[in-house]
Amino acid sequence: MPSTILIVDDDPHIRQLLVFAFGKAGLETIEATDGEAALAAVERHAPDLVILDINMPRMDGLEVCRRLRAHNDVPIFFLSSRDDETGCWA
Repeated sequence: MPSTILIVDDDPHIRQLLVFAFGKAGLETIEATDGEAALAAVERHAPDLVILDINMPRMDGLEVCRRLRAHNDVPIFFLSSRDDETGCWA
């Protein structure tokens, strides 16, 4: 069974690019457009990796990371246009 990657970004173009690239590599993808949808998708699908945008409206990626870390150890890869280092280790 191929690995499943959850792609969380409010920009549909970025999601589309990542879905295409991971699909070409033989990986399955799930998409979420915001933090709430991301948390629900992790509960429903138990992905092997989460690619998470930091700058999203309503619930940013750092808050999503904090909530995931409270009860899940899924690997998280951050996407950001920021140039500073930020972490959410619990």
